[in-house]
Amino acid sequence: MLLHIQGVLSAAEVSEFRQRLLAEGEWGDGRATVGALGAQVKRNQQLKPGSALAVELGQLIQQRLSAHPQFFSAALPLRMLSPLFNRYAGGEHYGLHVDGAVMSQLGSTQPLRSDVSSTLFLCEPGEYEGGELVVQDSYGSHEVKLPAGDLVLYPSTSLHQVLPVTSGERIAAFFWTQSMVRDDGRRTMLYQLDQSIQSLRARFGEIDEAVSLSGHYHNLLRQWAET
Repeated sequence: MLLHIQGVLSAAEVSEFRQRLLAEGEWGDGRATVGALGAQVKRNQQLKPGSALAVELGQLIQQRLSAHPQFFSAALPLRMLSPLFNRYAGGEHYGLHVDGAVMSQLGSTQPLRSDVSSTLFLCEPGEYEGGELVVQDSYGSHEVKLPAGDLVLYPSTSLHQVLPVTSGERIAAFFWTQSMVRDDGRRTMLYQLDQSIQSLRARFGEIDEAVSLSGHYHNLLRQWAET
């Protein structure tokens, strides 16, 4: 499932993030955080992982997402890696790749299975040319370039890339989530069912049909969830 989630950060929060990232950030070669294969196609800058600024801003993003019902419904998060931050300019790009299947938090040995990948845009589309996130699935290639403060969520199994930024600068946060439901098809069914339930409740209240569907939702989640 490829999903656009609006308004994770407000305009004021985006502005503060941008100012602090540019004024205080320790930026380095993005290839330092990938393996040998990824380093062959990755050309960007990345905020130093584990730095005080990266931790602080990452925690703010996680706080916003923990209170965002659409993100929870789509990702069904069990564990989440702290968000990282990247910057593209002057033709920098990230070629076709698939995210690593198993990751770990900096300073921790606990493994995390990457089920869901997320990119949170921190620049408006008109501020830079190029830089589209291109995600491939069975329906073809999808170019994603969202307003600042919005997030795109997609399966970590997807082949994807970031096209060269030919002018301006693209700044974003990105992170991975281990879901309670590892299969993307099942997560998609649960998300669609949950959205239908919420729509019924918004229109008609706690009617019998909404209660019945909610029961089916939780029984499916109980059957599929890994905790």
